[in-house]
Amino acid sequence: MLPPTIPLFPLPNVVLFPNVLLPLHIFEPRYRDLVRDALAGDQVIGMVLLRPGYEADYDGRPPIYSVGCAGLITHSHERSDGRYDIVLRGLEKFRVGTEASTHAYRLADVEVLPETLDDAATIQLRRERQRLEAILAVTTEQLLGRPTFPPSLGDEDLVNALAQYLDFPAVERSEEHTSELQSRLHL
Repeated sequence: MLPPTIPLFPLPNVVLFPNVLLPLHIFEPRYRDLVRDALAGDQVIGMVLLRPGYEADYDGRPPIYSVGCAGLITHSHERSDGRYDIVLRGLEKFRVGTEASTHAYRLADVEVLPETLDDAATIQLRRERQRLEAILAVTTEQLLGRPTFPPSLGDEDLVNALAQYLDFPAVERSEEHTSELQSRLHL
């Protein structure tokens, strides 16, 4: 369960998905404060994608996409100069509501976006998974010399992991463009 208000960490090219790990290096002062405050609290950070044209107001509050994914800080290391290395584990997708202006970083009220599949979608995902596993086995064997595919990974987690790490532009991997990604994967 997400808190009703979470800090937002907007980036131009990073998308987080549920149950996927994301390592981050935190160096900007406002985001150091965000991590420090999150570590002292519930350890939740909301990752959101910056909209194109963010550069003009990067140091302020540039426009963001309205859907993001909350992550739990599972590992953290504060360096001697105050920077952080952290690992987030994706929790749940959310829609950004009202933002507060009380901190140097962004805080927003969020609405959880549950991801539920009906029976037909679950059956279709399982069928497509078999095709995807075959493609992944061949590809990883060619790249690594051995097939590496965790069969215990759930269907939705597999799709989220692929969306996290495939080499598509971040905006195409975001929630607001999921259907385009699914069509590229033929799901």
